[in-house]
Amino acid sequence: MTGLSPSGLLIFALALAVAAFAPGPGIAAIVGRVLGRGRDGAVAFVSGMAVGDVVWLSLAVLGLAVLAETFREVFMVVKYAGAAYLLYLAVRMWTAPAEARQIAPARGRESHARLFLAGLAVTMGNPKTMIFYLALLPSLVDLARIDVLAFVELTLVTLAVLAVVFGFYIVLALRARSLITSPHAVKLVQRASGAVMAGAAVAIAAR
Repeated sequence: MTGLSPSGLLIFALALAVAAFAPGPGIAAIVGRVLGRGRDGAVAFVSGMAVGDVVWLSLAVLGLAVLAETFREVFMVVKYAGAAYLLYLAVRMWTAPAEARQIAPARGRESHARLFLAGLAVTMGNPKTMIFYLALLPSLVDLARIDVLAFVELTLVTLAVLAVVFGFYIVLALRARSLITSPHAVKLVQRASGAVMAGAAVAIAAR
């Protein structure tokens, strides 16, 4: 087992960081959720998104782009299921009662397992993620001869980069949320967050 060169891993990490930091439906869903509901469930949600990235990475490494296209209908179902759940979360944010200093997690915690699956569906419903890996990986490694160590390295780098990016947006949203104190402001934030989440759901479904 030889793995990848340090320079190859660095190029991969930088390219992934740039792509992940770019605002999109996934980032909008993270920010909207944290603004509306706080940190509760945020880790489960972004963990699902990160695992979805690893699944697409695995498909690209294994050269299963054709298989993914064959099962396009399955991915479409996953995509719409994820979008539907984001809309459900958006409605809950919009209709949640507002109280002063409601910065702690709102009442009625969602299941972390369902939030994980929702995050997974957000990423799995976006084949453009696999296209990114298919476009980048051939310049770093011979996909026909990739070894276990190289795959493990790519997976760990992917998870590390996404942890930093998603963590940054979670902290940013939490800091913004901590400035909200009055019931009226809380209600506005909840409704704005619900609108952002609904917009993310529509964007994901429309891809």
